[in-house]
Amino acid sequence: MPVKPDTPPPTPAARQVRCPQCGTLTVYAASNPWRPFCSERCKSLDLGAWASESYRVPATPPLDADDAASGDEPPSPPSAH
Repeated sequence: MPVKPDTPPPTPAARQVRCPQCGTLTVYAASNPWRPFCSERCKSLDLGAWASESYRVPATPPLDADDAASGDEPPSPPSAH
């Protein structure tokens, strides 16, 4: 894939990674102010996705006070031994 025009040029020892937003190869070094993204646009799009809650971390809902008092706790996952 071609490198975007607003991406800083790679240095000889710079590692290249895929932009998490668009997949373009980009430099992962101090010379890239948006790392690991390829541009300010991709960085802003990702931040906007987090802010609008498009990305979510799965979690179990908290117990209600009634559930805790009655002992109806959800079963705990099996432990790995």
